[in-house]
Amino acid sequence: MSATNVPTASLIQDVVEILLLARQKAYSAVNSEMVIAYWKMGRRIVEEEQHGEQKAAYGEAILKTLSVALTAELGKGFSYANIRNFRQFYLTYPDESICYAVCSKLSWSHNRLIMRIENPEARKYYLKECADQMWSTRTLERNINSHYYQRLISSQTKSEILIHKQDSDKIFAKDFIKDPYVFEFLNIPEPVNVLEQDIEKALIGNLQQFLLELGKGFSFVGRQFRISTETSHFYIDLVFYNYLLKCFILFDLKTGKLTHQDTGQMDMYIRMFDDLKKQADDNPTIGIILCTEKDETVVKYSILNDSKQLFATKYMLYLPTEEELIAEVERERRALEIQMKGDKQLK
Repeated sequence: MSATNVPTASLIQDVVEILLLARQKAYSAVNSEMVIAYWKMGRRIVEEEQHGEQKAAYGEAILKTLSVALTAELGKGFSYANIRNFRQFYLTYPDESICYAVCSKLSWSHNRLIMRIENPEARKYYLKECADQMWSTRTLERNINSHYYQRLISSQTKSEILIHKQDSDKIFAKDFIKDPYVFEFLNIPEPVNVLEQDIEKALIGNLQQFLLELGKGFSFVGRQFRISTETSHFYIDLVFYNYLLKCFILFDLKTGKLTHQDTGQMDMYIRMFDDLKKQADDNPTIGIILCTEKDETVVKYSILNDSKQLFATKYMLYLPTEEELIAEVERERRALEIQMKGDKQLK
């Protein structure tokens, strides 16, 4: 065989890509149909249960009988627990349009995790974000366990901060900022006794997990990013760009309580970045001070209270329990109420 008859590397690569894409589409199609089938099975089970007089006992009997019959007929995958999940799947999403439009885009493993969430709004959020952002089951589980949704909600105090994409398509900066952030993936043992630069270095060393925690649209720009004037050089801990917000986002990392010096420094960084780095089509720069504790007096009386580009949020080096998170959110709510009451009195 002459050299000209040997398949080229580009031909082999193209054929491999065609086959892999076809396999992926076939897998997605099968997955989608199976999720829909599980929903239909759940609906049929519920319909059957409604015929019984003692619905609880009758329902349990149906599930057990169906499990035995399906296992004998079709093999593994139809345990009593799985049959109960199919039933719960339908009860969680009785609206058929949700199953076809959203649930079918996710794997059964994704759906099982999400449907266990009791809060309907949180469940709706995870369902949409998981489909849009294509989270793996591991990422989804981590976000649920770290109370991702609740942390976003707790940060939404500056509700008027708006990034205008189009009049009909508005993006709020609050939807991209959490309070607190959780960096349990750094595996820093308690009691915490590390320097700011150590945490900063660890975050960059775990950049993939850090980006997942930050959320959608973030891309890393630099660490200890230098910004210079005619007379001085300044170094910003971490700089990112968010292509959805279309703006730079600066992070200043603190291992202690928030101070007025911290807010003043970040305000200066924001102004310098807007003046020296921001392009004409970029939105205003956002600055986030990450601290282990917020001083509410500083929050109320510093530039932080008036600036729509400056945020201070806590970070945790371990996964909070639900009780800890509730307590944290409640503290934030009370502080906001006191702040708003004070603002009204001043007016």
